[in-house]
Amino acid sequence: MGHGGDVVQELTVDHNEVKEYFGQLRTATDGKRRRELADLLTIELVRHSVAEEQYLYPAIRKHLDGGDRIADKEIADHSRVEELLKELEKLDPSGAEFVSRVDELRTEVLAHIKDEEENLFPALRHNCRQSELDHLGDSIRRAKKLSPTRPHPGSPSTPPANKLLAPGIGLVDRARDLVTGRGKGA
Repeated sequence: MGHGGDVVQELTVDHNEVKEYFGQLRTATDGKRRRELADLLTIELVRHSVAEEQYLYPAIRKHLDGGDRIADKEIADHSRVEELLKELEKLDPSGAEFVSRVDELRTEVLAHIKDEEENLFPALRHNCRQSELDHLGDSIRRAKKLSPTRPHPGSPSTPPANKLLAPGIGLVDRARDLVTGRGKGA
């Protein structure tokens, strides 16, 4: 959940974890294991997205030329992924539709990761002082600890509303996860 380092290092490690979950999902044949991996992937993607929306994208708006356009595009990408995650929750992990939805999700997420790592992160490094990048890394780590663990497509994706609501939603999600054992399949 928290890896250390500046914002780019933190988020890149998250990206690598997400890629690993997709790889494991691709080779999993047992429905129970697919559900466990999909839950772990969902938890990671939701925490990551919420933290980016709370801290990374406001920094993008502030520090990059065309930052509003870039942040809006990134948030739209997150919305699409969140819808796919919500749909995935409802599907039988043994079915072909589940596999198809995971493939669709994988395509969306990997394109988003590639864009961030090849364009957004280098631009951020170029336009921000290292102290700001370090501070953003700390903020991202704190946000992920309190973030929801389930997709909530209708919840706000921009400050201040997302910063106010996410911790409460996260608390409820983590309580549900504790009761059900969700997210323990790693």
